[in-house]
Amino acid sequence: MTGERLDYVELPTLAAHELTRAFYGKAFGWTFTSYGPDYAAADTGSAELGLNGTPDDALAAPLPVIRSDNLEASFQAVTAAGATIAKPIFAYPGGRRFHFIDPSGSELAVYQPDEPS
Repeated sequence: MTGERLDYVELPTLAAHELTRAFYGKAFGWTFTSYGPDYAAADTGSAELGLNGTPDDALAAPLPVIRSDNLEASFQAVTAAGATIAKPIFAYPGGRRFHFIDPSGSELAVYQPDEPS
């Protein structure tokens, strides 16, 4: 294996991005880092929570995100296992990722963070 583990869940926040950040901050004490006007993330301990407020990008359901040490190997493994690729590998601030649809129709993502400078 290439070291994959589920460590991130991304929630859609189309209408209330700031309200959602405030809710999780008040309820659990989580502090969010902004990655532009429509995206923020909080490190909650063993997993991180992302809030995606980008209307064209956010899904209607939570997006489980799997961390990989080798994104290309993970892409090949997912493809070989029969997944449908929803979004091919793309870059974003902090790393690269791709999305796939599993056999039951759930969308997941796999990412590899940028190397620390």
